[in-house]
Amino acid sequence: MNIILIGLNHRTAPVEMREQFALSEEKIGEALCALKKNPLIQEALILSTCNRVEIYAVVTHTEEGCDRLKDFFLNLSDKTSPAMASALYIYSSRDCLRHLFRVASSLNSMIIGEPQILGQLKDAFDLALSHKSTGVLLNKVFKKAISVAKRVRTETKIAENAVSISYAAVELAKKIFGKLHHKSVMLVGAGEMAELAARHFISNGVQSFFIANRSYEKALALASEYNGIPVKFEDFVVEMSQSDIVLCSTGAAHYLIGPQEVAKVIAARQNRPIFFIDISVPRNIDPAINKLDNVFLYDIDDLKLSVEENLRAREAEALKAEEIVAEEVTQIIRWFKSLDAVPMIVALKEMAEEVRAKEMQRTLDQMGSFTPEQREAISGLTVSIVNKLLHGPLTALKEETHGNNGNALLEATQKLFLLGKKE
Repeated sequence: MNIILIGLNHRTAPVEMREQFALSEEKIGEALCALKKNPLIQEALILSTCNRVEIYAVVTHTEEGCDRLKDFFLNLSDKTSPAMASALYIYSSRDCLRHLFRVASSLNSMIIGEPQILGQLKDAFDLALSHKSTGVLLNKVFKKAISVAKRVRTETKIAENAVSISYAAVELAKKIFGKLHHKSVMLVGAGEMAELAARHFISNGVQSFFIANRSYEKALALASEYNGIPVKFEDFVVEMSQSDIVLCSTGAAHYLIGPQEVAKVIAARQNRPIFFIDISVPRNIDPAINKLDNVFLYDIDDLKLSVEENLRAREAEALKAEEIVAEEVTQIIRWFKSLDAVPMIVALKEMAEEVRAKEMQRTLDQMGSFTPEQREAISGLTVSIVNKLLHGPLTALKEETHGNNGNALLEATQKLFLLGKKE
């Protein structure tokens, strides 16, 4: 048996193609049930995210299994085309394991080091377990993938430093204020960037939120979701005095916040510092406010520089992560190869025990009666002799199957001990 995978991702297929294969939890369940019915496929698991769809399987015959899995994958879409087939990648054995470990460790993600993929992989594993579509091999491999990802995050800094504009804004706020637990934030604008920033602020301890937007209904909806306070757009300048951090992200074509407004805000705050983040294009905050005391302004270019530096840092850490992945792949391959020796070891032990028991009984029958204690002593002696004779061969089978000559050793053992042949 061998482990294989077939899939497509953001590197091989555009979003409109990935959408054709995206599966809901219910659809994944149905697909797993269908895969289980295929006699070639022993185990299966499906990972479906916005950036990738992948099917992992344990098959009895690699080449035929890959062909069947490819047909199955393409049939997940109502529309098939040559472009879809060319977007697929197929890996087996070591290449499959390496790919999985890289995916789990976010080395194959659109943004290196992003944390979401590990949670998505765990969910895919749990779903497969609930449908009983995995077995010894995939269970071992996916548990290993999860541990590899945790090791990468522990031993490298691949997940450190902000690599999104919204998160970079939060990181800059932390540099200014330190901990954010007792800080108040105002979001001017309620678009996607502002919402992402809200999530990051909350994860860093911010509990007090003001949300202003031209559409008060949208401000109300976002405030409800993040336990914030909605502010009418015409009132946000007045309410700014209550905020330590102001993040501006609107579609306005002109400055919404200037030195005069901020001077009044600082006065109302009794010169307590205030941090402005302008991620609007064009800018919504007049850079002249930087001349005021206790006012800190960063625009999107400042944040981009920070993101680029952090991306370079992550790429450097990714090299360390790749070394960890390579090491872990070698270990799991050793485990896979050891499985090849298990049937041979069992067969050798069974053959030896059969010969031992038969020959001992023949000898005892020829020599007359023995007490139970004597029979037990003779049996113990023969067991001990067989175990000592087999110790070397069994140890060699366990250890040498990891090497390049593993298959040759298995064949030699079969021939030497006539395993599988009748006397």
